[in-house]
Amino acid sequence: MGVVLLGLFFFAAAGTAQAEAQSGGMTEEEAARLGEEFGIVVGAVDEEIQKELKLQQPQGVAVFEVIGNSRADYAGIKVRSVIKEIDKREIRTMADFGQAIKKAMKECNFTVGTYEPADPGDPVGWGVNFHFVGCKRD
Repeated sequence: MGVVLLGLFFFAAAGTAQAEAQSGGMTEEEAARLGEEFGIVVGAVDEEIQKELKLQQPQGVAVFEVIGNSRADYAGIKVRSVIKEIDKREIRTMADFGQAIKKAMKECNFTVGTYEPADPGDPVGWGVNFHFVGCKRD
């Protein structure tokens, strides 16, 4: 029994290590922390968020909160938007987001492409928006 459990643990750990290797070593927790450093609280787009936001596929990173006076706030990123691109790099997963935002925050200027809800009363609905992120303000 102990050998079987040890084998299952090893298999699970190997799967986790393989997933981290494919994501460049970026964990969801690290990606979330980098998001907060940028000024947003984010999470993976799962099936529930996909249905709520009427997305074709559960891809991208959902913005749950924008921290005031942050680079994200100054760039105009909105709650309920889905980050699909950072500096022309496609974002499908939290690992993609973490790697891209880590690299982008080292730069003075970069862009963030979002899919976001229109303002209330707008008949067009959802749309794509590109946000220019400038140098950090002191």
